[in-house]
Amino acid sequence: MTQIREPAPAKVNLTLEVLGKRADGFHELQSLVAFASEVHDVITLDTASPIGVTASGPFAASIAGANLVETTLRLIERHAPDLQLGAIHLEKNLPVAAGIGGGSADAAAVLRAVRRANARTTTRLDWNRLALTLGADVPVCLQAALSWMTGLGDVVRPIALAGGDTEILAVIVNPRVAVPADKTAQVFRALAATPLASDFIPRRLPDHLTGADVLAIARAGCNSLEAAARKIVPAVDLVLDELSQCPENLITRMSGAGPTCFALFASADTAQYSAAALSAKFPHWWVRAATLR
Repeated sequence: MTQIREPAPAKVNLTLEVLGKRADGFHELQSLVAFASEVHDVITLDTASPIGVTASGPFAASIAGANLVETTLRLIERHAPDLQLGAIHLEKNLPVAAGIGGGSADAAAVLRAVRRANARTTTRLDWNRLALTLGADVPVCLQAALSWMTGLGDVVRPIALAGGDTEILAVIVNPRVAVPADKTAQVFRALAATPLASDFIPRRLPDHLTGADVLAIARAGCNSLEAAARKIVPAVDLVLDELSQCPENLITRMSGAGPTCFALFASADTAQYSAAALSAKFPHWWVRAATLR
């Protein structure tokens, strides 16, 4: 097989807490992260073709600056020149700079595709460290499953859904408004995090949680970037307000540094109903009912 297809699912931060600025200047994070398995970009690696990157899809034209897919490919080539690589095609279905890890998810999918293409190689790579080189949320996107992320984003502990709960139902909404090229940097500057406490001890979560546990943790947590993001991208206010009015929603929150927001629901029917209603009311918005895992 010369072609390997790897989905790059949307990342949803059920919580995203910035605990303070570390002595090294980076921010200490803790985040409960889930992924929308059926809402994704697609990476296709063709090992029979020369190294290169092409893109298509509804948001391909929105990619600005260096393409993280190509950066990832070149990084692997530099660290492990003996690995079999090839041409990468990106089907860009997720909004760009949206707070759902689109670029990071794409980079992580490239890493997974290359790893699959070289399953029998004797080359040893620290894939997690390579992922962190590409961005703080690339390691959790490499897992692409419900996880507890701490540190800079470099410590990722997968979480299994226990009992009869195997999915979390959500509606994900992006208002499709223009955002600054340095949106995330602006949001962190506006946050103005205080220094991390010298006696800080990272929180740990169990390796298994029920759906009720996940909801309780999400409700008890927050997105520390939300207030700052509202100042940078005011459209976040309207999205959160509209989601909060959806019937039977369990929680509404912004993901990442925004402007994408989400609501959780108890059933697929209510999620689908709310997604359809929002799409009808705001046809320009990007709205998806999704199963988070």
